[in-house]
Amino acid sequence: MIKKVNHMAIAVNNLDDALDVYNQLFGLQPEKIETVTEQRVRAAIIPVGEGSEIEFIQPIDTESGVAKFLEKKGEGIHHIALEVDDIDEELKVLASKGVSLIDKEARIGLAGRVAFIHPKSTRGILIELVQKV
Repeated sequence: MIKKVNHMAIAVNNLDDALDVYNQLFGLQPEKIETVTEQRVRAAIIPVGEGSEIEFIQPIDTESGVAKFLEKKGEGIHHIALEVDDIDEELKVLASKGVSLIDKEARIGLAGRVAFIHPKSTRGILIELVQKV
């Protein structure tokens, strides 16, 4: 069951520049910055209010999915992350409904255990499921 929107992710060409803009405009500071090698991105999480976050993602190579996204669409919203109680159960339910899953099993990501649903099953929106650990 979906608990809430966990975060919105924004793909950027330069993470440091994007963080500077959001700091100057809104006084927002990143809570966490790290490289997520498996996803081939450098990412930052910025808390916004109570329980909301913005994630910025910058590709670390030209062949990553985020690099291809930026090349095709430019900087902007990359995905919406929905927090769930039990990601393994959600993936089973979605698979049983014929949903196209990018990740058939959860993996560790910046936000916890994560798995992505292919945009062709969600009207063109990349959805990330997140289970906090």
